[in-house]
Amino acid sequence: MYLELDRLSKQFDGKYAVHDLSLGLEEGGLLCILGSSGCGKTTTLNMIGGFLKPDGGRVLLDGQDITALPPERRPVSTVFQSYGLFPHMSVLQNVTYGLKFRGYSRAEAKEKGRRYLSLVGLAERENARIGELSGGQQQRVALARALIVEPKLCLLDEPLSNLDAALRVRMRGELKRLQRELGTTMVFVTHDQEEALILADSIAVMSEGELLQLGSAEEVFRHPANDYIASFLGLNDIVWKDDGSVLKVIRHGEKE
Repeated sequence: MYLELDRLSKQFDGKYAVHDLSLGLEEGGLLCILGSSGCGKTTTLNMIGGFLKPDGGRVLLDGQDITALPPERRPVSTVFQSYGLFPHMSVLQNVTYGLKFRGYSRAEAKEKGRRYLSLVGLAERENARIGELSGGQQQRVALARALIVEPKLCLLDEPLSNLDAALRVRMRGELKRLQRELGTTMVFVTHDQEEALILADSIAVMSEGELLQLGSAEEVFRHPANDYIASFLGLNDIVWKDDGSVLKVIRHGEKE
């Protein structure tokens, strides 16, 4: 496995937030960690990113044990829920910020930054300030900044949750397109069942710090492992394509 979590555990005040978690992800895949608030999904993401030290277990990436490495030494980028952009910098300066630590000249950084802004559809806003952008545009800047350093792994902590419903749906498609186009391995945390269904190659369902089920989106939604998962997924009707991806989700009360 390209990413492997090996019996990962974390306690707060003597209570397990994550307990004995083991799972893997192939290179180029997109894994959604899905669960309700407090299930341990963000704690898991923070241990992968190095922002929390696990009490037990290991994080392995591309054959390397990165458990003891600080965040800045991991080949990992993170897109936070708040985006974490620098308001005093232009869009282009935000996107190229990480390149200054990787030996790029100013001209090289600008050239690469403009390529990535084109990828996310913001080429014409390179000189804008962050405060001049919409929420969806800020999210694209955060994605470009995370991806421009070509990380081995990109972590996303509910990055769509601050967007309105219509924009969230549109940005799902953008995120999936970028992930496929760049071939970036991603771990995406969400409590939104439909978001996981649309985006994920594989889904890890968590509750109370435990992994309840790991499988493809089709496996998890067609064959939930227990009654809790079936109840949590709460599903509406799903129209599947032959390849196991989703054609459409029909909510209760809607007509096909």
